[in-house]
Amino acid sequence: MTTIIAGVPVPDSDLAREAGELVRDAASPLLFHHSRRVFLWGALRGRALGLDFDPELLYVGAMFHDLGLTPRFRRTDQRFEIDGADEARRFLHAHGITGEPAERVWTGIALHTTPEIPLRMAPEVALITRGVELDVLGIGYHAVSEHERDAVVAAHPRREFKNRILAAFTEGIRERPETTFGNVKADVLEHFVPGFVRGDFVEAVNNSDWPQ
Repeated sequence: MTTIIAGVPVPDSDLAREAGELVRDAASPLLFHHSRRVFLWGALRGRALGLDFDPELLYVGAMFHDLGLTPRFRRTDQRFEIDGADEARRFLHAHGITGEPAERVWTGIALHTTPEIPLRMAPEVALITRGVELDVLGIGYHAVSEHERDAVVAAHPRREFKNRILAAFTEGIRERPETTFGNVKADVLEHFVPGFVRGDFVEAVNNSDWPQ
């Protein structure tokens, strides 16, 4: 039976169920519930904005978007967003979804911490970011009703979410500080990792091999 939360049907295909099981197995309950909320917020925002989106692709993108923070999938040589994007693409290819739809999901995950740009792209790309921004930053909080917020949080609780998600970000990226150059996760390491020094774009320009 399809689960409906805040009026949003949660995809119940074999693909969606396997995606959910993979994330539940690899991620903490914190990240699992966060990822489900990202799907629900994204779907609610998409519906309100009149966007024509594929719920199954949005679901996979939302569920996989933070896999790069997990011990099973995180690497140390690239941004955590790319870890999750690469795994989502592999997962979709293994299930016969290739080409542009798979790339759409890859792009949505890879850009989900990049302000503004994904909002001008395909609906699934935009809605992954809208879901993340609502859940983590509260952007669009009042664009969903109190009833909808209550229903989503009842299904997927946010207990001490702010502190716990910041701790999860820190743990997932502290071993690859150089990958935070030019992105918002540098703020996390600056707050929580003693001795971290953020990269400086002006210094990078001035210290390049070019003589002038």
